[in-house]
Amino acid sequence: MRLVEGRNTQATAMHPIRALCFDVFGTVVDWHGSVQAEVQRLGLPLGPEGASAFALSWRAGYAPAMQDVRSGALPWTDLDGLHRRILNRLLAERGIVLDEPTAADLNHVWHRLQPWPDSVAGLLQLKRHYAVTTLSNGHVALLVNMAKHAGLPWDTVLSAELFGHYKPDPEVYLGAAKLLGLPPQQVMMVACHPSDLRAAAACGLRTAYVPRPLERGPGGTMEACTPDEFDVVASDFIALATQLGAASEQE
Repeated sequence: MRLVEGRNTQATAMHPIRALCFDVFGTVVDWHGSVQAEVQRLGLPLGPEGASAFALSWRAGYAPAMQDVRSGALPWTDLDGLHRRILNRLLAERGIVLDEPTAADLNHVWHRLQPWPDSVAGLLQLKRHYAVTTLSNGHVALLVNMAKHAGLPWDTVLSAELFGHYKPDPEVYLGAAKLLGLPPQQVMMVACHPSDLRAAAACGLRTAYVPRPLERGPGGTMEACTPDEFDVVASDFIALATQLGAASEQE
């Protein structure tokens, strides 16, 4: 899929952007590479499946687990709880037994994911001109721990947990705009997942697509989309800052 960088200036000029809300997993941090490295460090006996496939399987359980909460099959459960349920199942299916401290620490790998190379520098440029915040399905404690670990310079941390809903429920996007004290048209959702951006756009938010081809590792697939779906398409956060007029020559 070839996407051409650009900006829909007419759409953004009518409603000047004042805040940028970022999807986090995949968009800001490399969950696949981070989880793969942790699994390799532990030396789990995964055979030919390998650490990469294990990381992908763990992430694949994420959407069904959130749907269980959304449907009422599970009470509200934060991402630590959902990740642990998935991890327990994956370990049991593979006959792997970990002591509780090791399993708990592995589950918390999602608190210490590594940022993409452009993430911190791009955010620092963007926050000179815009409020920058998470808008993630991760809960507040996870997002704060991740920010401290990765040096992510958020102005504030917004989480689906604050609204009792998981994305793509509209309560999350509209709730974020409300907490920021802005109309949705002055808030831009930044994500590498077109489905996240489409849900935000349906709530009136502006959209910026930043593809992350390596989100699922080398050769991994990306969600299909076309560039004209979004207000802005940028190759990384540095390019996004340039397109939004937030770039500078010096950090």
